[in-house]
Amino acid sequence: MKKTVTFIAFIFLWTMNGQQLQSSSKDISVDFSLSNKGEPTYKVTYKGKEVIKPSKLGVSLKNGIALNKNFTIVDSGTSTFDEMWTPVLGEEASIRNHYNQMTFHLKQKESNKKLDIVFKVYDEGVAFRYEFPFGTKVEYFIVSEENTEFNLTGDHKTFWIPSDYDSQEYNYNETKLSEIDISKLNLENGIALKTIDTNFRVQSPLMMKSAEGLYLNIFEAAVTNYPVMHLDVDTKNFNLTSHLVPNAIGDKAYLRTPSTTPWRTIMVSEDARDIVSSKMILNLNEPSKIEDTSWIKPMKYVGIWWEMHVGISTWDYAGSQNAQNSLTQELLPSGKHGATTENTKRYIDFAAKHGFDGVLVEGWNVGWEDWFGNWKEDVFDFTTPYPDFDIEEVANYAKSKGVKMIMHHETSGSVGNYERHLDRAMDLMKKYEYPAVKTGYVGKIIPRGEYHDGQTMVNHFNFVARRMADNQLMVNSHESTRPTGYHRTYPNYIAAEAARGNEFNAWSNGNLPFHETVLPFTRLLGGPMDYTPGIFEIKMSSYDPSKTEQVHTTLAKQLALYVTMYSPLQMAADLPENYEKYLDAFQFIKDVPADWQTSKYLEAEPGDYLTVVRKDKNSESWFLGAITDENPRNTEIKLDFLSPNKKYKAIIYQDGKDAHWEKNPKSYNIKKETVTNKTKLKLNLAAGGGTAISFMPID
Repeated sequence: MKKTVTFIAFIFLWTMNGQQLQSSSKDISVDFSLSNKGEPTYKVTYKGKEVIKPSKLGVSLKNGIALNKNFTIVDSGTSTFDEMWTPVLGEEASIRNHYNQMTFHLKQKESNKKLDIVFKVYDEGVAFRYEFPFGTKVEYFIVSEENTEFNLTGDHKTFWIPSDYDSQEYNYNETKLSEIDISKLNLENGIALKTIDTNFRVQSPLMMKSAEGLYLNIFEAAVTNYPVMHLDVDTKNFNLTSHLVPNAIGDKAYLRTPSTTPWRTIMVSEDARDIVSSKMILNLNEPSKIEDTSWIKPMKYVGIWWEMHVGISTWDYAGSQNAQNSLTQELLPSGKHGATTENTKRYIDFAAKHGFDGVLVEGWNVGWEDWFGNWKEDVFDFTTPYPDFDIEEVANYAKSKGVKMIMHHETSGSVGNYERHLDRAMDLMKKYEYPAVKTGYVGKIIPRGEYHDGQTMVNHFNFVARRMADNQLMVNSHESTRPTGYHRTYPNYIAAEAARGNEFNAWSNGNLPFHETVLPFTRLLGGPMDYTPGIFEIKMSSYDPSKTEQVHTTLAKQLALYVTMYSPLQMAADLPENYEKYLDAFQFIKDVPADWQTSKYLEAEPGDYLTVVRKDKNSESWFLGAITDENPRNTEIKLDFLSPNKKYKAIIYQDGKDAHWEKNPKSYNIKKETVTNKTKLKLNLAAGGGTAISFMPID
């Protein structure tokens, strides 16, 4: 590992109004100053052009002290940092963490309170945070609000979802900043968790594009012991202000000295590929605290899950004698309940036959009859199986087939109950050799009045990751706060949902065709997503003729998502019998890895298209995914990423000529070509479509 820390006078400049810090490329600058009222302010420029106009900084405390004015600069310091580090799992085998830093030590005149503001400037953006240093004694305090502003330079195109303290499960909206108005939206999200209290508040990360073609992203990193930041929008003056999610009595954060806030991040570039490929969020988190990481491994899995979403089985055991139709009886001989011993063995056989690592089973434990909407504190105990699920027999059978079982813990939002049972639940996992768990937090949080995005729940999600790490177990959280790079610190936090996933296509108005072209610029900046791709039976009418719901992509796009939606935990989400119908297309899911040596973003435009190519960490093979929105797209790709003087077999999984996400989603064809790094490939993507390609070296 290379690491350097030195003084950097050449990028730390005195200006007319304060002090300036530049990135190593000198393209990005941040200026810090105090106004004549002692108000901390900053601005950000890109290649000499202002992208964040002078904006105020500060924090308000509950005792009436406002740490946002009457400051003097007591001291300041600068440094540079440059290291290469190795993630356990990731898009890259090694990552460079290179930034210039300046720290301002401030003191407020009346209160004598101290506040430090730290800036880090990367080649792709700026990060800053507040630090509360030690005084003569430890102080405890309550944050009532954070007063961070982001004054934008114009009415940018914006990709946003409404502020909801309990859910990110919304379709994205693409409007001008001035057109953000939640009251004009259809807020159907399938679960009705909405805690929206203003028409002009959105969630971060917020992806934007200026009229001049500059890409801008506002987010946060390393959210620990602090609530999630949402953004209040002034649609007339193009101003954003931080809004912290409150707890049950309206407080935002309980802190003590010394402590820090999360990093507030501003990414900027004239090339969208720089945003989507940035590792700035990850770099702003602390290094791994797990010494032995040998047990943390990527996984591809199948599971008893989608069949519940499409309605041919249930999570609860009570309905097991009431089969919905003849299809259910044929697929699930033991009845409607999905998580039976025999049905699980069927999935284990399928996983073993096709080389998958694991099998997830939902609905295995008691409590599902009375969980949703009742918000009972102790509905699940996480250790008691239903009578028709023999956990020991299943575990032994999976072991005999070389397949790992993945545990499922639905908490129904009752976090105190889960924490009380957590040690016993982990003991059960270790007893039956489950290496990973999928957690769920559907519904309102108990204790009542707390929110998914509040400080209490942020601490809970991180606590579960830490306790799982103590027991050498991996965790994949659903309905959690959206990640902000914490998987660098605890790499066993292998994935999360925390956005509108593929499941919404089964029983709601679905995900808009451009949805997957926005997520890499927003949700995925904070960490890998368990999106559950790979649905081949696109239209839900195949299960019930009265249903009109469907997946809003072509089959070929479902394949491409395994490359464009990074995760070291990837599910082949459809039913085994559906894959048996399309084994030629299923081959790509079997071949594509879940851990990478390097990744290259060849084309990118938020809301429109994305083309990514990645190299397998354990071979010389490459895999490409290209996706588009509701519009068809033709493009040409240079294969100069391939090794020179080598030939590769390219297997191209593409949309058929008559493919269309709505009219003909299952039209695809597969062709094979011999290619080199001098080859150019033409890709033809249907409306809502995609292309997936594997490049295998020819010996």
